[in-house]
Formats: sequence, structure tokens, C-alpha cells
Amino acid sequence: MTTRATVIGVGHYLPDRVVENSEFTTGLEGMTDHPIVLETSDEWIRARSGIERRHFAAPGQMTSDLATRAARAALADAGIEPDDLDAIVLATSTADLTFPSAATMVQAELGMTRGFAFDVQAVCAGFVYALSNANALILSGQAKRVLVIGAETFSRIMDWTDRGTCVLFGDGAGALILEARDGDGTVDDRGILSCDLNSDGRFRDILYVDGGTSTGDTGFLRMEGKEVFRHAVEKLASTATKSMEKAGITSDKIDWVVPHQANIRIIAGTAKKLGLPMDRVVTTVQDHGNTSAASIPLALSVGKARGQIKPGDVVVTEAIGGGLAWGSVLLRW
Repeated sequence: MTTRATVIGVGHYLPDRVVENSEFTTGLEGMTDHPIVLETSDEWIRARSGIERRHFAAPGQMTSDLATRAARAALADAGIEPDDLDAIVLATSTADLTFPSAATMVQAELGMTRGFAFDVQAVCAGFVYALSNANALILSGQAKRVLVIGAETFSRIMDWTDRGTCVLFGDGAGALILEARDGDGTVDDRGILSCDLNSDGRFRDILYVDGGTSTGDTGFLRMEGKEVFRHAVEKLASTATKSMEKAGITSDKIDWVVPHQANIRIIAGTAKKLGLPMDRVVTTVQDHGNTSAASIPLALSVGKARGQIKPGDVVVTEAIGGGLAWGSVLLRW
């Protein structure tokens, strides 16, 4: 028998405030001391990203708050209690505080009095990294049930004068629960079948935040969009292919691609490179924008709710973010 980290529950949470593209041209309220008006348009944003709207956290609403709401939804979906968990792994680049980790804040809010919790920071690739770490905890026997969360409040690190970035990002959280279950060691097993992680620090200057604890300033997100796009499609297709090769699965056996929801052109370009039609790709970028580490678990939860992802389906997730960091996970739902 082979141990597999199997998905037993999934959930998500989006802040109440919905921001349509048009608000950036008519006057976006509440983000600075004065309304923000940009030289952009709904058509411009849609054409370059596919984004139509996004959600912003309310004043005082923190990343751990969003994460806790998504976690509760996943627990309800799995039909288990917080103390049935052994660990929490939370992917975020926008934790509430420098320390302690947002994961421990979620642990406290859930009333979980056992196990351990920690954050993973790999920006938009964060959830893939967190999922791989949770899988390793289960395969090594250190945990039997792990809550894996992606949560972000990227609206807090936007430069509202930069129309090339501030219109792209949103806030939200998604979560899933992995449980150790026995399998036969074949591709017919439910659970995570393979993982692939990569990074290359030489490219840090094309996507980064120009501040941090050591600098003494929070900073803002900075991105060289054309350069990120140039790397994204090739690296995303490559890592997804590697995960398929590791599992011994060909692209024609993939039921769903659930990619990082950054840009519809990147999503479509990656699907084409993999030889998969867009009707086998779960897309939520139009409604959520780029929610960084939250985007994949959000899309998984929404895909299940829509009736797209069903038990037994083979799903490949892939993401790329600042670092550069990128990777993929292949699983049978």
C-alpha cells in the first residue's frame, strides 16, 4: 500500500467589497485619502488581463481573517473539527504581522489546541509550495490531516498611481484539507500524485515589493509585466509537464488545469502549449483578479461549486510568482 495525501474538503472566502474595472476611471474610494482616478478603461484592463472585477478587504480586515473564513468553509466541507487537524500550512506574502505567522493566528481563531502551524512565502507560487510541503508532512508520517490555505490582501501593497499593476490584484482566501489515505501506488489513486518546485533568484527584479522589515518601509509591488509574461508561459507549461511525467500521466488524461489566476493570456498560452483546450481550464481571474497565493485554492473551490471538478478527476495546478518561484502539483480529486 502507498500513502496518498487526499483532498477531503475545500472552501473559500472573498471580501464583501467588489470593485469593478469602471471604478478606476470614475474614482476609487477608500484606498487613499482621496479618490483614485486612473487613465485606463474597462476595455483596456479586460484586453490585457481578462479581469472584470476584484474583491478588496475592508478596513481592519486582515489576511488571517480571510484565511480563517476559508478554513471554516473547508472544515465544513470535510465534515471535521479543528482539533481533527494535525497542522496548518498557510501560503501568503501579506501576513498580518512580521511575526507571529498568520497560520498560528488562524489556529487560534479556529480553536485548534493541538498540532502546529506555519506560513510559506513564495508569492503567487505560494499555494503550490504549501501544498507540496503538506504532502511531504503526510508522506513522512508527521501529520495525517493538514489544512492548506492561500490567503492575501494585496490591496495593501499597491501603488495606486501605477495603472500597470494596481488594476490587476485582489484579495481573497482559499483552503483545502489533505488527509492521509492508503492507495495502490498507481495513477488511479486519489490524492497528490506528483509535485514539481523551482526557483531562480536571478529574476527577482522583474516582480518584487520595494520594501520590507529590514528596509524599514512596507513598500509597493513592482512588476515588469512583459518580462514576467515572457517567463510565465514557458515555465508554467514546463513544470506542469514535469509533474505529468513524474506521475506517468499524459495531457490527454488531464480533466482540469487549475492555474494561478494572473492573466487570461498567460492562462490561454499555457493551455495551448500543453495541448489542452480552454474548456478544460478552470478560470476565475475575471471575477477575482490576481489573488496571488489564494488564486489556486479559490479556483479549486469555485470549480467544485460550479460542478466542474468531480471526484476521480485528474487535476494539474501550476503557478509562478516573484523570486522567480514556480511549480505544479498533479492530483486525482
